[in-house]
Amino acid sequence: MPSCNERKMIVWILCLVFSLSHPILIFASFPAKHMCHADQRDALWEFKSEFHPSGLAASEKTQRWRKNTDCCTWDGITCDPKTGNVAGLNLLGSSLNGSLRSNSSLFRLQHLQSLDLSSSNLAGILPDSIGNLKNLRVLKLLECNLFGKLPSSLGNLSYLTHLDLDGNDFTGELPDSMGNLNQLKKLILASSKLTGLLYLDLSFWNIRRGVVGFSIFLHLKSLTFLDLSHLNTRSMVDMSLFSHLMSLSVLHISGNNLNISSNLNLPSPIGSLALASCNISEFPKFLQRQTSLFYLDISNNKIKGQVPEWLWSLPGLGYVDLSRNSSNTFKNPFPLLPKSIIYFSASDNQFSGEIPKIICELDSLGKLILSNNNFSGSIPRCFENFNTKLTVLHLQNNSLSGEFPEESISVGLVSLDVSHNQLSGELPKSLINCTYLQFVNVEDNMFNGTFPFWLRVLPGLQFLVLRSNKFHGPLYPPEGSMSFPKLRIFDISKNLFSGALPSDYFAGWNEMSSGVYTADNRQQRFIGVSFSNYSKSVVLTNKGSKMELLGISFNIYKTIDVSENRFEGEIPKSISLLKELIVLNMSNNAFVGHIPPSLSNMTNLQSLDLSRNRLSGKIPPELEKLAFLAWMNFSYNMLEGQIPQGTQIQSQNSSSFVHNLGLCGAPLQKTCSGEEEEKTRKEDQEDEENYQVLSGIVAAIAYVPGVFCGLVISHILISYRQDWFKKISKCIA
Repeated sequence: MPSCNERKMIVWILCLVFSLSHPILIFASFPAKHMCHADQRDALWEFKSEFHPSGLAASEKTQRWRKNTDCCTWDGITCDPKTGNVAGLNLLGSSLNGSLRSNSSLFRLQHLQSLDLSSSNLAGILPDSIGNLKNLRVLKLLECNLFGKLPSSLGNLSYLTHLDLDGNDFTGELPDSMGNLNQLKKLILASSKLTGLLYLDLSFWNIRRGVVGFSIFLHLKSLTFLDLSHLNTRSMVDMSLFSHLMSLSVLHISGNNLNISSNLNLPSPIGSLALASCNISEFPKFLQRQTSLFYLDISNNKIKGQVPEWLWSLPGLGYVDLSRNSSNTFKNPFPLLPKSIIYFSASDNQFSGEIPKIICELDSLGKLILSNNNFSGSIPRCFENFNTKLTVLHLQNNSLSGEFPEESISVGLVSLDVSHNQLSGELPKSLINCTYLQFVNVEDNMFNGTFPFWLRVLPGLQFLVLRSNKFHGPLYPPEGSMSFPKLRIFDISKNLFSGALPSDYFAGWNEMSSGVYTADNRQQRFIGVSFSNYSKSVVLTNKGSKMELLGISFNIYKTIDVSENRFEGEIPKSISLLKELIVLNMSNNAFVGHIPPSLSNMTNLQSLDLSRNRLSGKIPPELEKLAFLAWMNFSYNMLEGQIPQGTQIQSQNSSSFVHNLGLCGAPLQKTCSGEEEEKTRKEDQEDEENYQVLSGIVAAIAYVPGVFCGLVISHILISYRQDWFKKISKCIA
């Protein structure tokens, strides 16, 4: 048995260990600061020794390096705090003097992400070894007296976003391998004498309203393709700069401010010219001499008056976009288009009168967009003559009237929009022959007749909008199923459709249930990679407000709107199969029965409108599971019971639940019977739980000093009254 002194010593040692372990644990919890790796420190030190002193020691960062110290603290060095790897080397203005050798120790810094050696005298070529630094994001070598050809190994720097080679004397061709730099955001080559470059695309570089020296392109005399669209620069682009590029065939400079002189002459045989959104106020006269011109985009400018007749005498003109010329829009007469025309867009102008019959003679026409004008009369009865060539026919928002003739349908149609006109009669059944049809919008006309069930045979139909017409009758075919496997937007609101929807009505609507979107190659075939900017749009009701879908939104939204009709019967249970549906609007009908609890399976639903029906029963509490459901409306029904208390439902305005005599509970002012008793019971239960927690805290507070006092008293007894304590211990024993 250990002696009393030994036991006392053990107690004191344990206390000491405990007291010391606390700060040790705290210290260990802090992350360790990594120091520079020895191999990278040695590489940096060797790199320093490769250059001769320039006599400007005060400005040379390398002169302040100390060999036996942590290189992460050296001037110009940045290390990764997690790994200690050298990530940045900034020797800007250090006046390095000597050539950059191919076996330089610099290229051993494999983790380097940023390298700046600007304003050094590296007189010589840029070695191929630069391609070894494959993690580089930023490479700045401006004003380094480098010369010769650019190494093809630059194409290995696939993470590069910023490359500045300004102020050097590079010559020769720009390496083809630089096409691999698909993350490059900034490229500066000014003062270089590179030749042989054929293709240069700098479109959508965000210069942040900075200044661009466009004179750089004077040296690139071999260019055949140049795209400088939407640079976001405040610099004015003088079109005369490009008169020296004798081989240029593609010039796209949309989205910039242009200076076009009246005597401008571009001698190169330009075939594709994009001048959209350039604040042009008059038709450029130099175009009259561009006899090789095939593609012309002069949309979204401020050109007024008439389209010059000489434009249509250009022999090879195939693509023309004159749309959206602000308030100074093109007016009559409508241009006499050449037979070579393939794509013609004149939307958002002030053309009026009937659509000229001469269009029927354009047997190469593939896309015709005349939306948002003042055209009147009927649709020409000749588009079927184009057979499979006419793929886009957009005539929306005019004043066209009469029936939609069968002869106006080309079997190659991909997109048809005649919305917001005064067309009447039935939809032309010749649409059934359009096996590539994807988009149909006939909104806001006076079409009548029954639902076009025959559209279900079209394998690629994705968007069907019949909104605001006079269609009537049932929505279910007398025989067969109503399956639209590719449909993404189905809007038949504001019509006179009636009857009940069978329980399995939405079975087979695969695109709205699978969530897998696959682009149809036929769309590329007919829209074309170069001519894909035709405008299509749909206005939908989402979250109680109108919303216009444009561009990529068509690939995101999946909606069903059957509101403002005369449907009756129960809501089809198969609606819950549409797990990818985002917007569901079944308001303003006569639906009866209960709200299906299975709606909780529609996990992507964001907007649900079941208002103004005759629905009864309770609001299913399962709807609380719909985490994305941001807007819902159950008003003007016959619902009853307490409104579910989930966050998504309780965040709604009370107007979403009004005029349901049996509904009660928040957010309505009406309380449910027994609700107050339940509220009181919950409050009492919470008070009891709070009392128990408080009692535990008090006990814990009392226990800690009690133990402490006991230990102190025991220590005093053991230390100063050992004999007395031993006697008491023996008596107890």
